[in-house]
Amino acid sequence: MSQATLAARLENYTLQHPQEVLVVHAQIEQEPDEIIIFKGFSSSLVRPTNFDPEVPVLPESADITHIDRLKGPYQPQAPQYIEKEIPLEEFISRLL
Repeated sequence: MSQATLAARLENYTLQHPQEVLVVHAQIEQEPDEIIIFKGFSSSLVRPTNFDPEVPVLPESADITHIDRLKGPYQPQAPQYIEKEIPLEEFISRLL
């Protein structure tokens, strides 16, 4: 599955579960990154996010390590975790 397809499926998940925020932990060009996905929109917490929603936040070279589920809206000072460090393969199986 391409990263663009995966990102679209994760964004769709948050549309179906608007009370949740996903934090995707990834390595992009050997640098750690965190992508927050809420109500169908993705944004990097580490890198600049393009204003054009057609430009994927997760490049094809990204290596996703795990995903966290949080109660929305996201509050960085006091995150409310539902589930932490879900392996990518496990989360993908939930999307099927």
